[in-house]
Amino acid sequence: MRKGLLLSLGVAIMMSTTPAHAEEENPTLESFNRSMFTFNNYVNHYLLMPAARGYRAITTKPIRRSVRSALDNLREPLTAGNYALQANIKETGVSIARFAINSTLGLFGLFDVAAGWGLEKKTTNFDDTLAEWCVPDGPYLVLPFLGSSTPRAAVGTGMGFVFDPVFWTTYHDKNISDKVSYGYLGIQAITLMEENMDLLNDFEQNSVDFYATVRSAYMQYRKNKGCFAKDVTQDSPADYDFDFDMDEY
Repeated sequence: MRKGLLLSLGVAIMMSTTPAHAEEENPTLESFNRSMFTFNNYVNHYLLMPAARGYRAITTKPIRRSVRSALDNLREPLTAGNYALQANIKETGVSIARFAINSTLGLFGLFDVAAGWGLEKKTTNFDDTLAEWCVPDGPYLVLPFLGSSTPRAAVGTGMGFVFDPVFWTTYHDKNISDKVSYGYLGIQAITLMEENMDLLNDFEQNSVDFYATVRSAYMQYRKNKGCFAKDVTQDSPADYDFDFDMDEY
């Protein structure tokens, strides 16, 4: 993932100086997006990044790797379900097998035993599924706390929250559900920020217009999704291997 993010960073910075690839943005929507982008950046710098630094200070890399693996394992049923909705039988089977193996031999996902058996981790989500069904993406949209998105991505994110296994295993008790859900989301946010905050800082420092650079990279990356991938031309920056896993639920 780090290699993909580094490549994303380099290409996105180059794209910030090549507006020919950028699409026009509605002025009213841009004003809203920039305001929300500034708010999210403030939250990142004054809340999430300090929490991530604290998390990094009191843990080791093996511990953080195990926590990330366990969080990924909790979402494996969603991955399997989306591959099934995309009619990808092979990856559906791989995802189910990974969940079964890592939940048992991998001690509830703390260790990725399945990867050692040749069952490599792949991720997909409801946004990918909607893209496979040829649902249009829509304009760039910055959501509070969640960051870069589009109308289709926002719907996919909402569906991801609703169908998350952690939610369904605790929904019968509101007190437990709220505590578990908030804690779960908090841990996810902190671990993702810890993994990517150095790259984000470099990204911001090397961008002439941080908002424009993020928007351009994100929207170019999304042109490779689903049935819309055929619309990507050979000279488009979307041919690069963008990795925005950290922005998607």
